Amino acid sequence: MKKSFPWLILLMFLLPLSAAAQEKLSVAVAANFISAFKEIAADFESKTGVKVEATFSSTGNLYSQIQNGAPYDVFLSADEQRPDLLQKEGATDGTFIYARGQAILWSADKNFCKAANWQDALKNEKIKKLAIANTATAPYGTAAMTALKKTGQWEGLQSKLVVAQSVAQSFQYATTQSVDAGFCALSAAAGAEGKKGCYYAIPEAPEVVQAGCMLKSTKNKICAELFAAYLMSDQAAQIKKRYGYR
Repeated sequence: MKKSFPWLILLMFLLPLSAAAQEKLSVAVAANFISAFKEIAADFESKTGVKVEATFSSTGNLYSQIQNGAPYDVFLSADEQRPDLLQKEGATDGTFIYARGQAILWSADKNFCKAANWQDALKNEKIKKLAIANTATAPYGTAAMTALKKTGQWEGLQSKLVVAQSVAQSFQYATTQSVDAGFCALSAAAGAEGKKGCYYAIPEAPEVVQAGCMLKSTKNKICAELFAAYLMSDQAAQIKKRYGYR
C-alpha cells in the first residue's frame, strides 16, 4: 500500500524546535540520490532542527543491511521492489514513491557526444571501457542492462564493461576517466562535475521508479514521518527537479 502524508506537513511547524534539536534520523539512501538528498536533508534540518544522518550505497546492499538488522529509520530505495518486499516481510506498514529517475550514458570527454545517439557512440572502436552499476543490486545498472539488451548490444559489450558497486561509483569511474564512459543517473549530470562532461539520453532504458518506506523498528517515528512528509513537499520537489527527477 502506497502511503501519503499531507497532514504531517503541518506537524513540521508544530514540533518544538528545542525538542527537535535533540533528535536525529538515520536514513538509508540509494546512491543515485546523494546530491539531491544532501540538499533536502539540509533544508529539512534548518526547518525542524532534526539532524539527518545518511548512509549511501546501492539499493540491494541497503536492503540486505536492513534485513540483517541495520538500525535505519527510513529507507529510500532506487526501486519499488525492495520497499515492497520489506512490507511483505512485515518491516514497514507502507511505501511511497518519492522520485522517478532516468539512466544516461555520461563521459568526461565531450568528444564522446558527437555521435548521433548513444548506440552509435558505443560503436566507436576507441571506446575500450564502460562502467555500469551492478545489475543485481543497483536499479540504474538494471535499467542500463535492459536498454543494452533491447538494442542487441549487451552480449557484444561484455568485454568492455567494468562493474561498479553502485551508480555513484559508475559515475566516479567516468569522472576520473578510469573508463571512457559510464552508465549513470541523470541526476549526476546536473551537478558541477557532471556539467564538465556530456551525456546521451537512453530512451530504451525504463524509467527508474524510486520508492521509500519508514521502518517499523524506528525509535523515532514522529520525526521519520515528518521527514517522509517533507520529502513529498513542494520544497523538496523543487530540489528533486533540479537534479532531473520527476
